[in-house]
Amino acid sequence: MIAARHLKRLIRINRVLVRYGLDEFIRATHLYRPLRIARLVFPWNWGRRMHDHPRGERIRLALESLGPIFVKFGQILSTRPDLLPVDIAEELAKLQNRVPPFPGAEARALAESAYGRSLDDVFAEFDVEPLAAASVAQVHAARLNDGTEVIVKILRPDMDTIIRRDLEILYILADLAHRYSDEAKRLRPREVVAEYEKTILNELDLIREAGNTALLKRNFAGSELLYVPEVYWDYCRTNVLVLERIRGVPISEVDTLKTAGTDMQKLAENGVEIFFTQVFRHNFFHADMHPGNIFVDVTDPTNPVYKAVDFGIVGTLSPRDQHYLAENFLAFFDRDYRRIAQLHIDSGWVPAGTRIDELEGAIRTVCEPIFNKPLKEISFGRFLLRLFQTARRFNMEVQPQLVLLQKTLFNIEGLGRQLYPELDLWKTAYPILKEWMAERFSGRTLLRQLRDRWPEAQNLLQEGPKLLLDLLKQASDGTLKIEVTDPEVRKLQEQERIEGRRRYWAITGAALLISGSFLITTMFPPLWLGWTVAAAGLLALLTGRPRQ
Repeated sequence: MIAARHLKRLIRINRVLVRYGLDEFIRATHLYRPLRIARLVFPWNWGRRMHDHPRGERIRLALESLGPIFVKFGQILSTRPDLLPVDIAEELAKLQNRVPPFPGAEARALAESAYGRSLDDVFAEFDVEPLAAASVAQVHAARLNDGTEVIVKILRPDMDTIIRRDLEILYILADLAHRYSDEAKRLRPREVVAEYEKTILNELDLIREAGNTALLKRNFAGSELLYVPEVYWDYCRTNVLVLERIRGVPISEVDTLKTAGTDMQKLAENGVEIFFTQVFRHNFFHADMHPGNIFVDVTDPTNPVYKAVDFGIVGTLSPRDQHYLAENFLAFFDRDYRRIAQLHIDSGWVPAGTRIDELEGAIRTVCEPIFNKPLKEISFGRFLLRLFQTARRFNMEVQPQLVLLQKTLFNIEGLGRQLYPELDLWKTAYPILKEWMAERFSGRTLLRQLRDRWPEAQNLLQEGPKLLLDLLKQASDGTLKIEVTDPEVRKLQEQERIEGRRRYWAITGAALLISGSFLITTMFPPLWLGWTVAAAGLLALLTGRPRQ
């Protein structure tokens, strides 16, 4: 059953899409076909709509009206110009830095409530006019009492309530998709929404974002590739974040960068290196690298430096996924399609019974055409679509834990296209991955892992003999217990316990019956003792008899 508040939100979504002349997209989907009657019943369908406005503008305005989750969806799409018509991609790009702000006076009041005092006592200056507005928060310029220029990021009011409500709607739509679409089952919509839920809820805690910022800054300390702003912890709260104010050219302003004499090839290649360094060396990556969050320091145009902001969304991978991804990338580079197929099976991304030769042939068909071509001639978006279409035959499922990584890789490709169309993404990444794999299995790395694990090993060496003796003692006196949670194993254990009890009573009963019989036949006084022992034996045999 759909709760009343959910139904109200679904109706509002329909209303907004109709208002902006986008109801044809809704009517084209299976999920909303029952709402076709809304065109005739709801009064808002009777009036004039925005069909005379460009479609890109109508889509952007609709997403802005629907709130932060939908705005973020548009932001992701805006980084994929190869997947969208030019007019829509250009319009959605405005969502990166042109989201309507909320009133500065309200932002000031929220910050004062967080600090418990007037902002005049906290900052030497605070500009109520926002520098930028995003879907979840907006940024104001300020100056600390020591003169340091900072930015103050403040969450939009009631964000927690709004986002949780829309997440419930997404779960409803995911359930409907899973129920009525065989294709959606393969895409695992509920797991994808759950992964996105963790990501967006993390954005609501600005202390967490401050921690992300600090870690990324440490990871790139002394680097000439990426600069991360300083965190001013004394001024940070759950809904207020204060960082060093950085200045640079927005990466989307390609003409400005070229006019400054920026080495565009180096800038593009550095972006790829930053991505793969974060994913594989640090295993902690900025997962919201859209153009609105990236600036470039062109003080030295021949050595441009990235400056990143907005670290609310970050990603990590398990060591297993990290390893399989690196192996897959290298296998791609080496055109080892059988290795790719085997990795997909080993990782569990496709069922274990998949025929490796068939999967290998399917992957070769998709991958072979992409090699030895510059990036401008390759659409990785369309390539992935073809790969997914091919993988349907093998029941390949979406891996929710890789969604953020895929999104970030899409962003990198989008930036690469804008900065240097000749960039070969694979060629640039190959030496980075080769070096990482070599280091991962080097003697130095193994020694470091042994050193890091030495306290655990030392503790095991100290406690191991005692634990072993305890186990042997428990085994010898029959008190050793092993807990197993598998239902089938528990069932077998219960059956074994019952059989053991039956055997015990059968042996005991037989022994008593024989003893009683011996006493009776030998007329061993008193006679009643023999009959008592025999009766006890018979009773024991009956107790141990299997029940029908």
